[in-house]
Amino acid sequence: MRRPSRSLLLAAAALLALATLGIWYGQQQQAPVTRAQTAIPVRVVSVTQQDVPRYASAIGSVLSLHSVEVRPQVEGVLTQVLVKEGQWVKQGDLLATLDDRSIRASLDQARAQLGQSQAQIQVAGVDLKRYRLLSTDDGVSKQTLDQQQALVNQLQATVKGNQAAIANAEVQLSYTQIRSPVTGRVGIRNIDPGNLVRTSETQSLFSVTQIDPIAVEFSLPQQMLPTLQNLLKAPTPALVQAYMDADGERSLLGEGHLALIDNQISANTGTVRVKAEFDNKDGRLWPGQLVTVHLRTAVDEDALVVPPPVVQRSIDGHFVYRVDGDKVTSVPVKVLYQDSTLNIVAGVKAGDRLVLDGQSRLKPGARIEITPDAPTPAEMAERRSQP
Repeated sequence: MRRPSRSLLLAAAALLALATLGIWYGQQQQAPVTRAQTAIPVRVVSVTQQDVPRYASAIGSVLSLHSVEVRPQVEGVLTQVLVKEGQWVKQGDLLATLDDRSIRASLDQARAQLGQSQAQIQVAGVDLKRYRLLSTDDGVSKQTLDQQQALVNQLQATVKGNQAAIANAEVQLSYTQIRSPVTGRVGIRNIDPGNLVRTSETQSLFSVTQIDPIAVEFSLPQQMLPTLQNLLKAPTPALVQAYMDADGERSLLGEGHLALIDNQISANTGTVRVKAEFDNKDGRLWPGQLVTVHLRTAVDEDALVVPPPVVQRSIDGHFVYRVDGDKVTSVPVKVLYQDSTLNIVAGVKAGDRLVLDGQSRLKPGARIEITPDAPTPAEMAERRSQP
């Protein structure tokens, strides 16, 4: 077998060396490109400074400030119902009437008895004056004079009794006209005209419920009692908002103010009941309705605000990634307040750009590439406005 010549071996070695050199040179040329591709894409947001209200949330129940079950105060036949179910009425409006013939007869009888007693006392008074004149010269005995004085006193008492009977009959007669004790809405009627109604019956004719203004009652932890007491003492009533959640959306039903704190804390739940009052001209709040309540407990002025995803947590506490050029720096922060829409922090400055998304791949000094889909200030404001 013929062996390769030395010249061929040298040529092969030279080709191998050239190939190795070419590969090394190509790697050196591609190194900057590879390093440029190691930049981590992130979204950033700027720290904003604004007034931030703090809220305490709870589930509340809408209550009427004045609800009345209309019942008869005298026995009689229900002759008329002058309002319809669901009708709005004002205080003093005539709602229903009862048969009043028997009571009117009693009133006329009491007035007749008063007239009779007044006539008797008039005669007795004339006789008393005559007896007094005759008693000066012993024309009548002192016993007769005393008896006449007693008769006059008796008749005066009878007159007062007659007047009281008239007043009582007039009151009973007024009960035959049932008037609304409150401005509100009439409920469902339970008794129809023509029925005999009695004062002993437990079922009412109907109810009248005040709708405007209206109240919302809710409970808060007992630890909030000092805050609630300070809110009641404040010159400006604390704002309370009522929302209703439906189909995944939350709608504002009304805004009111803190009205009172219950006089005791529940030993079973460790909570205190609180009541707020609302203007309810449009009737969006309805008695018995369950609502989500937000009580504004304070306002942080010129607070440094960031979205919740910006703040990260480690074993040493909270921190954020701040953008410095094309790199990031880990900055420790203190979270002063947080909710589902924002965090109030200390340790950064207004205008600092912080990493909003992509923190899981970062470490201090890492090179970053800012993506253009960061939220705009308008979007952030809209998010913060949502409860």
